[in-house]
Amino acid sequence: MEKNKIRVAISGYGNLGKGIESELSKNPDMELVCIFTRRNPEDLKIKSNVPVVHENDIEAWKDKIDLVFLCGGSATDLPVQGPKYAKLFNTVDSYDTHAKALEYTEKMNKSALDGDKIAMISIGWDPGLFSNMRLMIGSILPKSKIYTFWGTGVSQGHSDAIRRVHGVKDARQYTVPVEESLKRIRNGETPELTKREMHERVCYVVAEENANKEEIENQIKTMPNYFDEYNTTVHFISQEELLEKHSKLPHGGFVIAVGETGNGTKQVVEFSLNLESNPEFTSSNLIAYGRATYRMWKNGERGCKNFSDVPLKYISPKTDIEIIGTIL
Repeated sequence: MEKNKIRVAISGYGNLGKGIESELSKNPDMELVCIFTRRNPEDLKIKSNVPVVHENDIEAWKDKIDLVFLCGGSATDLPVQGPKYAKLFNTVDSYDTHAKALEYTEKMNKSALDGDKIAMISIGWDPGLFSNMRLMIGSILPKSKIYTFWGTGVSQGHSDAIRRVHGVKDARQYTVPVEESLKRIRNGETPELTKREMHERVCYVVAEENANKEEIENQIKTMPNYFDEYNTTVHFISQEELLEKHSKLPHGGFVIAVGETGNGTKQVVEFSLNLESNPEFTSSNLIAYGRATYRMWKNGERGCKNFSDVPLKYISPKTDIEIIGTIL
């Protein structure tokens, strides 16, 4: 291993873990050391020439790794795995259950402080990059109303939540903005909108053989923090149709602020993403903030952190002089 490289590991080898494995090749200041898994390591086929280690053996790697990217789902994986890893390693994750973010922060902060580490949470494009935009625009336009729309695209977190429902073999969930609401805001209106008035959720589900589809649909539509506050449509399809028509993972969205400056001068600010691959872009966010996490830890910071704790230059591989010369 080359000197001064950040030694990293990946926990979980789904779409997000594979994305990080691929994107690390574009970040020469980092080097993959191993991949942690809950599966039988011998059964896991990876692209990199690194060891695959069972999660039960992570303590043996405590002094061999600088940073672990946690790639589990927010519904059931990260609440258990996050605190466990944060006691041993600096970690970065993309926890995205907004309603439980404070509770998760408290657990991760305790574990990270116990382990003398940093746990960087909720890093992706939302929460993460979009959170940054909401904070920045809201600070620049203090008299403004900020709206966030997601989609049209596949939500990894919501798709994972559906797959945890008993009787579900596979699933994709599309988040779809309500077009009429989007138009009103872009025109400078500031309506009060419910979640149901901003987004629809469309689910494509492959059920296990002999599964109770009516019960599956009910569990999805009433799932708190995910579907219960939205107009949700559930389509049952075959595995073949899912692979043929829904194998890609596009996503995107908009942060739009309608504000005022001066004596009622209207200002509309919009930031948008149009992504062909949600997990690959999320992976890129995690890697950039992994760099920042390691730098902050080396500077003596500890505990649970999020996007708002990170100086922007810490996520960049560029030097201060390069930032001034090429970006400023």
